[in-house]
Amino acid sequence: MTARETLRSILRVVEHHAFVYRRTWQGTVFSTFLNPLLYLAALGVGLGAFVDESNPAGVEGVPYAMFLAPGILVATAMQNATGESTYPVMAGIRWLKTYVAMILSPLDPRHVATGQLLWVGVRVTLGGIVFLGVMIVFGVTDLPHALLMLPVTILTGLAFAAPIQAFSAAQTSDAPFASLFRFVIMPMFIFSGTFFPIDQLPELLQVVAYLTPLWHAVSLSRGIALDMLEPAIALVNVAYLCAFVAVGMWWSFRTFSRRLAE
Repeated sequence: MTARETLRSILRVVEHHAFVYRRTWQGTVFSTFLNPLLYLAALGVGLGAFVDESNPAGVEGVPYAMFLAPGILVATAMQNATGESTYPVMAGIRWLKTYVAMILSPLDPRHVATGQLLWVGVRVTLGGIVFLGVMIVFGVTDLPHALLMLPVTILTGLAFAAPIQAFSAAQTSDAPFASLFRFVIMPMFIFSGTFFPIDQLPELLQVVAYLTPLWHAVSLSRGIALDMLEPAIALVNVAYLCAFVAVGMWWSFRTFSRRLAE
């Protein structure tokens, strides 16, 4: 199969997801459009007023809302990517078997896995644009910084989606997803620098936080938003997130191929 034919096959998978989304998009309105508004209103403005009042110097020298928003942006991308890479993948392989039907056509499991990842990238992009728009309205960023943060948001989503879709494809039931959300995603959301600097954590937990992909995403996003980006650290952040995408896709090819051959 030529490169052009491969690309066309992958886009067929993305097209399938887009057609399905046209019928189901209403169910994502809250998570995509209202969550950023509620997060920034409740935490950035509401809680932020108390934080700024008790600490006039701000958090790392800026008002709490400006500190918080870039972290919530990529943390939301993580959550959206996780949601799109768990139950929908299980449905495609085990419940609805749409992925099984796909490989009866000229598509193969690698096309299905890559198309699934690209579709998650589309969903994360849409959510990121909305969130960045809300950030601009709240005055915690401006358009040039928002445009720079959008690629970071997309990369964050892909860094989580790739390994999680591989994990999902390897499961025979949805029971492990609850543990994934409870013991991996939620602790990462809370303790990877989204809400407070990780130097407030005990030293052992700081090391753990540095190893999480979300910390690297927060570091990039916040560095751009606050004009505090250090090139060397930013390169490490990007490389770390790209490694998650690469390893996740390698794993996805293996698990999708094995499960769809059963």
